[in-house]
Amino acid sequence: MDILVCIKRIPDISGQITLDASGTDIDDSGLGHTASAHEECAVELAIQTAAATGGKVTVLTLGPAEAVEQLRAAVGVGANDGILIETEDPGAFGPEDIAQIIGDVIRDRAEGGQSFDLVLLGNDAADTGDFQVPIRLAYDLEYPVLTGIQTLSASAGSDSDSSGSSAGGSIEARGIGPAGTEIFSLELPAVIAVQEGGVDPRYPSITGRMKAKKARIAEYVAPEPGAGNPRIGLELPPDTANEVTILGEGPDAAGALVDVLEEIGVIRS
Repeated sequence: MDILVCIKRIPDISGQITLDASGTDIDDSGLGHTASAHEECAVELAIQTAAATGGKVTVLTLGPAEAVEQLRAAVGVGANDGILIETEDPGAFGPEDIAQIIGDVIRDRAEGGQSFDLVLLGNDAADTGDFQVPIRLAYDLEYPVLTGIQTLSASAGSDSDSSGSSAGGSIEARGIGPAGTEIFSLELPAVIAVQEGGVDPRYPSITGRMKAKKARIAEYVAPEPGAGNPRIGLELPPDTANEVTILGEGPDAAGALVDVLEEIGVIRS
């Protein structure tokens, strides 16, 4: 079973978030970059599933030339190769554009003899909170789609169709719903949006890092955005003011401290 995993280069935020001059994106000029936890889990599920079915894993991203770092990171933990759709302004592309571009690459690969039985994406974009690309991609490809999935169990078909895709393959997917664990069965090909929590992403080994440096990364030039990014702007939550109450100093604070502990139920009077 050959699997495509779509990932996104996002700012690695560990402190205060600031917005860029347009107010529609995060200012990442002084930040490192990574992939989201959802997508790291998608890569892990793809590696496990491909290993169980004798398949391969390809990772894809749309972004600047530097986004090859995220592709090679995925190769370092077990993916086979990568696809970079290069653009210096990824923020100009909205979810509709991104889904269309990914669909075009999938169709181009199929014409060249490489078909993907399964397409995995993160459940949403960790930096902007978009939940649209998996649904729009499935609609574009006319594939069934599931969202919020945490684990997969797959069986490849015994035969292959003319495009090279496994015929009769199916996937069992599990996720957490309002009533508990939800179990789905899908015929392939399909699109699945992965939510973190079902698997633990692995760390790259030294051998994996060496392999990643030599891995084949196919490059496409991104077309001009069609629909564009319709996002009006992002809003930062207001700063939460911290309040401090001085109970007293030295032994004089003991009585007030006892009152507070009684109030919050730590001790009883």
